[in-house]
Amino acid sequence: MPQVSLKKGKEKAVRQLHPWIFSGAIENIKGKPENGEIVDVTDHSGAFLARGFFNDQSRVAVRILEWNEDVVVDETWWRARIKKAVSARQSLLDSTHTNTYRLIFSEADFLPGLIVDRYGDYLSLQLLTSGIEKLKDVIVDELVTLLQVKGIFDRSDASARAHDGMEASFGILYGAEPPEFVEVIENDVKYLINIAAGQKSGFFCDQRDNRRIVAQHAKGKRVLDCFSYSGGFTLNALKYGASSVVSVDSSALAIETMNQNIVLNGFDASQYQAIQSDVNKYLRVLKEGNEKFDVIVLDPPKYAPSRSSLDKASRAYKDLNRMAMGLLNSGGILATFSCSGAVDISHFKQILAWAALDAGKEIQYIYQFCQPEDHPVRSSFPEGEYLKGLLCRVV
Repeated sequence: MPQVSLKKGKEKAVRQLHPWIFSGAIENIKGKPENGEIVDVTDHSGAFLARGFFNDQSRVAVRILEWNEDVVVDETWWRARIKKAVSARQSLLDSTHTNTYRLIFSEADFLPGLIVDRYGDYLSLQLLTSGIEKLKDVIVDELVTLLQVKGIFDRSDASARAHDGMEASFGILYGAEPPEFVEVIENDVKYLINIAAGQKSGFFCDQRDNRRIVAQHAKGKRVLDCFSYSGGFTLNALKYGASSVVSVDSSALAIETMNQNIVLNGFDASQYQAIQSDVNKYLRVLKEGNEKFDVIVLDPPKYAPSRSSLDKASRAYKDLNRMAMGLLNSGGILATFSCSGAVDISHFKQILAWAALDAGKEIQYIYQFCQPEDHPVRSSFPEGEYLKGLLCRVV
């Protein structure tokens, strides 16, 4: 087996079970491993440390799979890992209130580069590393064995594949191709999911718990849902008795899907208004019109894809939240999120403090949002904690 040796002093993170080895930590490579091939990792003296996928085109040169030298990473190993990840979601698998969730979450489930989302009778896969790509057939076969699904769809069009020197991959992997819209339920709310054309793998099930929590503050309130996508926060607000909801998203497909979801759930269309617009521009329009809301949700896309973009992202988050605070009635509720892994919760709180100061407001943090149970965070891999949010009272 090819072998990767680390520079002296670079083995600490591996011994602490962190699953990434960056290219700058490597001293030499014995053999000529192909991208996606499994290699042994040793320290400077040649002592075994771990075993993982190699890729010389990625900044993360090795993604560790196993720390036990006696364990062989073969097909049986992979099937056991997949089965363990799926079994950990048993409470969701048994639920009659939700049938859409994440089954496998990459490094968090010790399967680096593999993401599997369930949408009712269909699975959506993202195969984001060259090593995982080589195991596509085994992965699909094991998922079919474990789960009775109608079809498995490949949504490996993420930019992450480019980091491993791979092109996008897209299309049916097993069974029937999903219809244009697949109907699912989440917390007893119905959704139409476009697996092939929707954002990411088709839906954002990481906000499942947070949508319900925010909605509990919506009864009798006027709600503004920004970056609404297919209407997760909007639908829950209406379910919990919001007097009206204005939903804003720049995507025509998102607005179309949200309109269909309103009808699907039998909500009163007169209580809901969809706006296709850039959110920042529309917030300025609302300010000019002296509009006020009782609850505002801000769930923007990833502003900071890396540490290098943190300063620019911080300014964007601050400006967005400042404008929203100015549109809230006294005592109003702001539910604000960041899905940028580079922004930790302490920094996010500081951004909101700056935004409040600029808006001439005082805020109280009354709840801290996080990822749901199907998006676990490994203690040795804090980078997996990407979603954070705060429920604030603006006084």
